[in-house]
Amino acid sequence: MITKTEKIGGILKGLNEVGGISGSLVASRDGLVIASGTSEIDAETFAAMTAAMQGAAETAASELKQGEIEQIVVDAEKGKILSTGAGEKALLVSITKKDINLGLALLEMGKAAEKISNILK
Repeated sequence: MITKTEKIGGILKGLNEVGGISGSLVASRDGLVIASGTSEIDAETFAAMTAAMQGAAETAASELKQGEIEQIVVDAEKGKILSTGAGEKALLVSITKKDINLGLALLEMGKAAEKISNILK
């Protein structure tokens, strides 16, 4: 029988095949690694930073009365960090190349996040 982690790992593998996505990870909302599809960076650090980033964005959106966070896009010098919720329990985050087709990446991340959310229910 395939475990939840293995199912999520397969989803991450597919996501990482989208042109420009270098690696992806699923983290719990408190910053623990659920599944990793990246070898470029330390997964535990990546998960912890993602949860901190998400928490800060949610606080800012709430204080500014902007509603729920749908996604976070960090546009850095060498690439982008994309984060979206994957249900109530998890976050899906990807590191991408600078010149990625952002619309395509976010579309594919949305599909992956929905699958991951269903697995973690």
